[in-house]
Amino acid sequence: MKQPKSKLLSVIGNLDIAVASLTLLVLIALTCYGVIMRYVIGQPLTWLEEVQTACMVWIVFGAGGAAFRTGSHVAIEMVVELFPKKVQKVFDILISAVVIAVIGYLFYQSIGFINMFVKSGRSTSMLKIPFTVIYGMAPVSYVLMIISYFYAIITGTKSEVKEAIGE
Repeated sequence: MKQPKSKLLSVIGNLDIAVASLTLLVLIALTCYGVIMRYVIGQPLTWLEEVQTACMVWIVFGAGGAAFRTGSHVAIEMVVELFPKKVQKVFDILISAVVIAVIGYLFYQSIGFINMFVKSGRSTSMLKIPFTVIYGMAPVSYVLMIISYFYAIITGTKSEVKEAIGE
């Protein structure tokens, strides 16, 4: 029997989804406001593109871990499923090793990327938003992706396709 999760753990476990969702709402609202300002009022917002770009980065990286937890990442399983079950298990281990290695590499590279922005002090041209704020979500997201990946493995989360066909 599965233990019910505490409300606090549930909130913390879905914080990345909340951040990505809130950022998406901000992006939609600002884009609508920008359309009204440009085409109805005739006063385009010069800073809007900077905020939209930052929102897109935060949405993508914010939802990355959640995609692992829920089995929502794209997976082409057709070839692997042609093999016997024992060979499929070997593929699962190899795929897990590759996923962890790639995310680890991306994490390592993102730290260098962020350090470059810290040293240079670069920021956006209009609003002067530091690039460390915009892209600082990347290393955090990679850590959450690894945690979520292990969580999905431990809990046996299936891909959405497998759940849809009843496997």
